[in-house]
Amino acid sequence: MNYFRAFFVLAMGVLLTGCGFQLRGSQTLPEEIEQVAVTAVKPHALLERELNARLQVYQIPHVNIDNIENGDNTAVIQLLPETIERRLLSVFSTGQVAEYELIYGVTYLVTFPGRPPIKTYFEILRDYQDDPDEVLAKSRELDLVVSEMRQEAADRIIRRLSRQASGL
Repeated sequence: MNYFRAFFVLAMGVLLTGCGFQLRGSQTLPEEIEQVAVTAVKPHALLERELNARLQVYQIPHVNIDNIENGDNTAVIQLLPETIERRLLSVFSTGQVAEYELIYGVTYLVTFPGRPPIKTYFEILRDYQDDPDEVLAKSRELDLVVSEMRQEAADRIIRRLSRQASGL
């Protein structure tokens, strides 16, 4: 019975490795990229703050855009203005809106040393239930949902950065 378990674990490990499975959370950059700089079109953009915080969590060296010197192997991420849209999903029998779909759109440019910029766009979707009787509470909930979407966007940018840099 122990041989069967050992064989099963070994077989699963080989299958997962063979298909390219990797755990999230250990994002690294190729050796030729030493650090990352983040800039945004809008000053003090919330996504820029979140992205810098997530770079720190992943222990990816990042610098201020003003501190880049010629010859540095720095990837530059330029965040373009984010968009937040709502799409109607359902209404109450009274005609009031019951549920929205929030669409958080992110566009950014990544520039690697000696390469043309790569423009990327993606969306993050969330359902959001509205209650006209609880306007203040729902407003706070909406802020939390958008904040979580922003954090997911920062994680996604870092994962894509890692993948794009590997393709150089």
